[in-house]
Amino acid sequence: MAIFNGLLGNATQVALTDVQREYAQILAPEEKIERAYKLVRDMFIFTDKRLILVDKQGVTGKKTEYHSIPYKSISHYSVETAGHFDLDAELCLYVSGSALPLKKTFNKSVNIYEVQAVLSQYILK
Repeated sequence: MAIFNGLLGNATQVALTDVQREYAQILAPEEKIERAYKLVRDMFIFTDKRLILVDKQGVTGKKTEYHSIPYKSISHYSVETAGHFDLDAELCLYVSGSALPLKKTFNKSVNIYEVQAVLSQYILK
């Protein structure tokens, strides 16, 4: 089911130990991963300092773009919870300097309130 959800663009939460090991080279010293979500090959990682979007490109996925968004650059965000017929939750991030929000979709197995709490914890500092 996780592959099916990924193909539909839905994110699923992944184990932090695996993510910490795989992405250690792009983390700052003392930076800690708080949550990580995967969309087929792409990921978005919430650390205690920033949001990291990982975009694997091409057929093989060897080419990878790492997009780092410091929490202070997120001006606001919105969360749309899953409903009875619409089973997906959506997170929209509004980043300073960009008119359009960055949208991410979560399947029902991800607690969107938990994602919102992580964002709030760092944005409101």
